[in-house]
Amino acid sequence: MARIIGAALPNMPWQEKPAGEKEPIWRFDQNPIINRFGTRRSNSIFNSAVVPFEGGFKGVFRCDSRSISMDIFLGHSEDGLHWRIEEEPIVFTGADGEVLRKEFRYDPRVCFLEDRYYITWCNGYHGPTIGVAWTQDFKTFTQLENAFLPFNRNGVLFPRKIGGMYMMMSRPSDNGHTPFGDIFVSQSPDMEFWGRHRHMMGTIKDNSSAWQSTKVGPGPVPIETDEGWLLIYHGVLTTCNGYVYRIGCALLDLEQPWKVLYRSADYLMAPWEPYECVGDVPNVVFPCATLADAATGRIAMYYGCADTVTGLAFTTVDELVNFCKAHAL
Repeated sequence: MARIIGAALPNMPWQEKPAGEKEPIWRFDQNPIINRFGTRRSNSIFNSAVVPFEGGFKGVFRCDSRSISMDIFLGHSEDGLHWRIEEEPIVFTGADGEVLRKEFRYDPRVCFLEDRYYITWCNGYHGPTIGVAWTQDFKTFTQLENAFLPFNRNGVLFPRKIGGMYMMMSRPSDNGHTPFGDIFVSQSPDMEFWGRHRHMMGTIKDNSSAWQSTKVGPGPVPIETDEGWLLIYHGVLTTCNGYVYRIGCALLDLEQPWKVLYRSADYLMAPWEPYECVGDVPNVVFPCATLADAATGRIAMYYGCADTVTGLAFTTVDELVNFCKAHAL
């Protein structure tokens, strides 16, 4: 049996696997947990991150407004299911004024690392790049320099230093809705200067795994296990009706995480439900956060649905590790 390396989280949201369920991951039966009207001006709330904090939960949410401006907002919850999202976006301080100037912000992740919570997001600076900020109290937010040059998306930190270095996954892209993309790992001694870029994972161009043939991107912060880093990621297929976003998983080497030990050929989860298939961007499931309980192996995954609402699904470390190995490329 696989084992999560980390802390117990007994109050995380959980729903037992339904009788007869054959899939390795199952949806919360009251999805979506956040609809598109979570604030007064929101058009959609999706692709957002959640972490445990002081006995409850904090979230950093992508909220597109009714003018379709893209920004990230703070959310509060006691149980991880019912959320109060603030009406104004997060205010960042600290960085050079040129970097602080907002073009757009979207698709955040949150990673607890050492003594603080790091937020990474797709930040607008002459095109999409990776913004970085930190907080210790979810009241003040200090922005750092952008991690990379444009164009880049999906910045996801590892939750501890590896070989004495901070590490972040990303997907270099272009300035549009990128029709390509591989995952890379970059290293930093100080969370400011990033280098030693290593290719981790590319698309599958033959018919062995077409659901991830257009692009792939990292999802939630990786979960450390005794089998390797457990990575949940998204893959995209180009169809006659546009892009379809599905979810897969991989196991990465603990000390050299750009080395993939196992990677699922079959998708783990796909847009099947109406709220995943119908919305501002149809046919999208997009994972951005997990909660994990090391004591039980339980995992709760927050994911964006059709670029419109937020869903929740459940699994266990054994389900994902076994699936990854059984359906490996």
